[in-house]
Amino acid sequence: MNKLKILNDPIYGFITIPNSLIFDLIQHKYFQRLRRITQMGMSYLVYPGAHHTRFHHAIGCVHLMQQAVNVLRFKGVTISSNEEHALYAAILLHDIGHGPFSHAMENSIVDNVSHEEISLLFMERLNEEFNGTLTLAIKIFKGDYHRNFLCQLISGQLDMDRADYLKRDSFYTGVAEGNINSERLITMLNVVDDELVIEEKGIYSVEKFIVARRLMYWQVYLHKTGLVAELLLIRVLKRAKELHQSGRSLQASDALLYFLDNKISIENFNNETLDVFSQLDDYDIISAMKHWLHDEDFVLGKLCEMIINRNLLKIKVKSNKIKEKHLENHINTFMVRHAISREEAEYFVFTGSISNQAYQIKNNRINVLFKSGKIIDIVKASDHLNIKTLSKPVTKYYICYPKELL
Repeated sequence: MNKLKILNDPIYGFITIPNSLIFDLIQHKYFQRLRRITQMGMSYLVYPGAHHTRFHHAIGCVHLMQQAVNVLRFKGVTISSNEEHALYAAILLHDIGHGPFSHAMENSIVDNVSHEEISLLFMERLNEEFNGTLTLAIKIFKGDYHRNFLCQLISGQLDMDRADYLKRDSFYTGVAEGNINSERLITMLNVVDDELVIEEKGIYSVEKFIVARRLMYWQVYLHKTGLVAELLLIRVLKRAKELHQSGRSLQASDALLYFLDNKISIENFNNETLDVFSQLDDYDIISAMKHWLHDEDFVLGKLCEMIINRNLLKIKVKSNKIKEKHLENHINTFMVRHAISREEAEYFVFTGSISNQAYQIKNNRINVLFKSGKIIDIVKASDHLNIKTLSKPVTKYYICYPKELL
């Protein structure tokens, strides 16, 4: 069987599958599940085109990684065949642990288990199935490999993950401000002392990349409507778990009921849990919410109705912390109007904060290689006034409450 297939991608055109291991991993049921996990969570409620999946994204990352390997080898960087194959496997599987609607799962029906931790569990399980062929890929994914630039290509300031998702999410949302020239960035990559650097000619491309990242976070990933939809989904799952564990019978798929039944943390995330998790996708959540829409519990029914019919909470985003008296007023009014407890009202009226830092200086700096051989951090190398500013975190505060309280 020919496993070196060609896929047609709307962003890059034709993508080739580089080897039979990558083909077999793509064919595996764990990876095929990513076709049913949306890349951008609830963002389609804001941007109707944002229905692309984690599957799309992972394949795109492999394509960019192939380009990166070719560019670095052309510049004299030694990358062995084993290292090359490990890079492709690691970037293909870097998001395999994402749950339904991306990050909503991590904050609701599992107990602070990150998608990176679940990705690693999947990779270790696949490594057993594939007779140890993913051992090096896992080492690079964990950042434990002695050649640091290989780890930086998987997870760093200029990794292939970001290079794909910014371009892809920009395309599917139609937000042109996020469209980066990922191929130009990759062409400017080089390696000095096993550290990834960007050549001097690529400074402007990096500036565009950092600014695009900032704009995509405020305009898309942290868009207030998408944010409130995800916050509602987290509350739907928390309420469902609360009701189910108090003895209420809820209609849902077996996979979802497993997570509603059990308290799952990283300590008890065993092989059985992983198998059940691999059966869980966006369809389980949507289907359950369509049932729960008519539930007799006011909180669960109302929250589901808000998401399914896109009748969301009002959200106000401010630069300063929300005053306690505003929160209290909204909670008390809602409690009285619907004759519910404070605990129930807090599902609909709440505050929080969001933060955006386009360039994290402490985390794998972007170093610029000048022709003289000097290496300087992009903040000092750039004459762009905003780059230093963009390296500082910006925090905003929000309050959410029902529109009826306006």
